Amino acid sequence: MSRLQNHIKQTGFKRVILAFGYSLQGFKAGWREPAFRQEALAACVLLPLAIWLGSTWLEQAALVGAVVAVMVVELLNTAIEAAIDRMGSEWHVLSKKAKDLGSAAVLMSLIFCGLVWLAALWHKFFSA
Repeated sequence: MSRLQNHIKQTGFKRVILAFGYSLQGFKAGWREPAFRQEALAACVLLPLAIWLGSTWLEQAALVGAVVAVMVVELLNTAIEAAIDRMGSEWHVLSKKAKDLGSAAVLMSLIFCGLVWLAALWHKFFSA
């Protein structure tokens, strides 16, 4: 029985436990990607800073959310790349398009994160 068939047949708490295990495997796979490792290590610094930098819980949530969003998008981009690579190593215009779109999504999340952090820093140190 495949892993998917085993998961589908499960119900209740057993299914939740299996899903959690698959998520942990996903984090392990993500950790093998240099970009995700760099973002995770940056998050180790930025997340505590977010608590210090944010004046309200909403500001803290925005700072934390921006950092987490980058990591989520990176994991999704890695998943897209893995799926494309599984289909074959030959070049195809749609494979390139999918990988480029995933990369653009990561870039947009990084720009968003940077702007949120710049706005928070500006508010903390330069606004009246």
